[in-house]
Amino acid sequence: MTIVEVVRLITGGVDTHLDVHVAAALDATGGVLGVRSFPTTPAGLVELHGWLGEFGTIGRVGVEGTGAYGAGLSRHLRAQGLEVIEVDRPNRQARRVRGKSDSLDAVEAARAVLSGRACGIAKSADGNVEAIRTLLIAKRSGRETRIACLNQIRHLGFCAPDDLRERLRDLPRSHLAAVAASLRPQAGTEPVAYATKVALRTLGRRVQAINNDADLLDAHLGELVEATAPGLLALHGVGVDTDAILLVAAGDNPERLRTEGAWASLCGVAPLPASSGKITRHRLNRGGNRQANHALWRVTLTRMGSDARTRAYVARRLDEGLSKPEIMRALKRYIARETYQHLPRS
Repeated sequence: MTIVEVVRLITGGVDTHLDVHVAAALDATGGVLGVRSFPTTPAGLVELHGWLGEFGTIGRVGVEGTGAYGAGLSRHLRAQGLEVIEVDRPNRQARRVRGKSDSLDAVEAARAVLSGRACGIAKSADGNVEAIRTLLIAKRSGRETRIACLNQIRHLGFCAPDDLRERLRDLPRSHLAAVAASLRPQAGTEPVAYATKVALRTLGRRVQAINNDADLLDAHLGELVEATAPGLLALHGVGVDTDAILLVAAGDNPERLRTEGAWASLCGVAPLPASSGKITRHRLNRGGNRQANHALWRVTLTRMGSDARTRAYVARRLDEGLSKPEIMRALKRYIARETYQHLPRS
C-alpha cells in the first residue's frame, strides 16, 4: 500500500502599513486559515514568513504597496524564494459592499492572487534601477522647487520698489536666479526694499543650490543608465532622463514582462478593445505608467522633428487621412516595441 502525502498549498495576502503589516493565509479553495498582525521590523518580517509557513507550503503571496510600505516585506519574501505578486488596493465600490478593515484587505489581497485578478510579479527593487528611481525622485522634486522659486522671484520683482523692479524687468529666466542671488541688502535702509532684497537673494541662492545638485544627480544618473541599458540609450531620441524613466517602469527584474505586448500595456500604448455587436474597434488606453507613456511621447516628438524615417512615415500617414494624434499613438506603440528589445535581462 502506497501512502501519498498531501501537500497543502497556501496563498498569502498582506495589507501593508508603516508600523504593522496584516497578513492572511488562504487554502487552495479560498478558505481563510488565519489572519494576524506583525510589526514591520526585520524580526516581524521573519515572524510573518514563518507564520504563513505553519499552514503548509507557501505558493504565492500578494502584497499591497510593494513600492511603498511593502517594499521591505517584498524583498524579504523574495529572498526566501517566494513569488511576490503586486496587488492593487480594493476599489471603493467593493469596499462599499464588503466593508473596510485591515483584515478584510489582507484576505482580499490573497483572493486576488488566488483568482488570478492580480498576476503581476512585483519589482525586486534591489539593483541599479532602484538606485536610478531614488535619484529621479530627488531630481524631480528639485525641478519642481526650482520652478516655484523662479516664479516667486518674478512675482516679487513685479511688486518691488521702483529701482529694484526696473532692475528685474524683462530679465531672461536663465539670468533671474543669478541676479537675485547677487543682491546686497543693507540693514537700516527702507524696510520694504531691504526685506524684498533679502527674500530675492534667498530664493536666488536656493535656485543656484538646486542647479548644482541637479548637475551632481545628472552625473550619477548618466553612469547608472550607461551601465544598465547602453542599448536603450543609443536609440534615436532617447536621452538619460528618458532612459531612466523607462528603466524604472520596467524594474530591476524586467523578465516579469514576458512579452513586448505586456511592456506596451504597462506604458499605456496598447489600444484596448471596445467592440460591440458588428462593430469592431479599439479605444485609447489611458492606463499604465503615465511617466513611461510621457517618455515615449517625448521620443516620438523628437523623432518627428529630426528622424528622416519617422518624418517620411508621418507624411505618408497624413496623406492617408490620419490625424497627428493618431499617428503619434501608432509611433508610440512602435517605439515601445523597439525599446522592449533593449531592456536589460537578468
